Amino acid sequence: MEEGNIVKWLKKEGETVNAGDALCEIETDKAVVTMESSDDGILAKIMMEEGSKNVRLGTIIGLLVEEGQNWKQVEIPAETGDPSSMAPLMAPPVAAPASPSVGILASAATKMEHGLRKLPVRLSPAARYIVETHGLDPNNIIPSGPRGILTKEDALNLLQQKQKSKAAESRPVVSPAPPQLTVVPLAPQATTVSSVYPRPTFPPISIPGQPAAQGIFTEVPASNIRRIIAKRLTESKTTVPHAYATTDCDLEAVLKLREELAKDDIKVSVNDFIIKATAVTLKQMPDVNVTWDGEGPRQLQSIDISIAVATDRGLITPIIKDAATKGVQEIAASAKALAKKARDGKLLPEEYQGGSFSISNLGMFGISGFIAVINPPQACILAVGRARPELKIVEDEEGNEKLQQHQLMTVTLSSDSRMVDDKLASMFLETLKANLENPIRLALC
Repeated sequence: MEEGNIVKWLKKEGETVNAGDALCEIETDKAVVTMESSDDGILAKIMMEEGSKNVRLGTIIGLLVEEGQNWKQVEIPAETGDPSSMAPLMAPPVAAPASPSVGILASAATKMEHGLRKLPVRLSPAARYIVETHGLDPNNIIPSGPRGILTKEDALNLLQQKQKSKAAESRPVVSPAPPQLTVVPLAPQATTVSSVYPRPTFPPISIPGQPAAQGIFTEVPASNIRRIIAKRLTESKTTVPHAYATTDCDLEAVLKLREELAKDDIKVSVNDFIIKATAVTLKQMPDVNVTWDGEGPRQLQSIDISIAVATDRGLITPIIKDAATKGVQEIAASAKALAKKARDGKLLPEEYQGGSFSISNLGMFGISGFIAVINPPQACILAVGRARPELKIVEDEEGNEKLQQHQLMTVTLSSDSRMVDDKLASMFLETLKANLENPIRLALC
């Protein structure tokens, strides 16, 4: 998270605040979370009102004073430095003599004021070599690797910034030449040629409440989650070598099993069977249950399946943890609860951060098949289409061939070629197909 929106303040100016009290609701890139106070005191000043958009991480959003002090006369600290940096979070607040304990309500607790940037930065081996060789300060750049690791690319960007700054310092300053005025005579109005579609001299502006004219458009503000999705998808398609493999799975056995379970009032969906079959396949093939940590693959012990859920604010992927150890009915209950929390914007960070494998199912929208974009640092994502009837030639018990209708479903695996090559991806789909077409095998794991 780099920025957020202030949705609602739960405390008013002058109200007493205890440690652990809910102060405000903040919309992050994935959900709406409640920010709690880490100290006791009085909320003296709200710096960012409700509805404030794109508030950068580390921005002062409110001030606290100790009980007994005059909160109405609190001195507002001056903003210093670049607002996009983390400086406001570390700078101690400037307080009036009557209220020396003004607090900063930022995205982190006030106890982190003295040296959040002084914490040791985790570096990859290649990044450490570049930093030590060129004398770079790793605190001058935000790490882009998983779990806050400074990658080789980050170190190279830092080196490039240092070289650019040196070049700018050594570049001579040349005073600009005085501008020369050119007089352009106005053309006579009689010779002006009118056009049926005159080109506007300024960009047209959309005015609410009035009909749109030709060439007018309306800018739609992007939510935090939309901007994060756009950023992550762009990074995925430009930095991850995608490879694709597709197969058709016969769902006859799964559909019959669903009917039998429905008689006992056990309601599970085809997608629940797909999640379970995928988890079992990952357990059988642990080489696919991997993530990329910036330098190489990392095999995970837990099988955590991220399921794509469409919301009004964008796509989000809550996680069913340890899916291989859960039954289909338990997976169904977890998926339903997570999907509801996702649509209500109430997911906790630990419920959507992480995951080892993603599944995106568009079958309920009538989509026969599609290709999904990998969710880094995961290695794979499975795109699931709808079940469709098709005729297949089968042999009966006597060996006679006949046409029989089957319910087929197309699945496409997008894999990161750095971790999962074509052979491994093909074997994974072959095993997944066998598990889905023989659901009794799911009970063995």
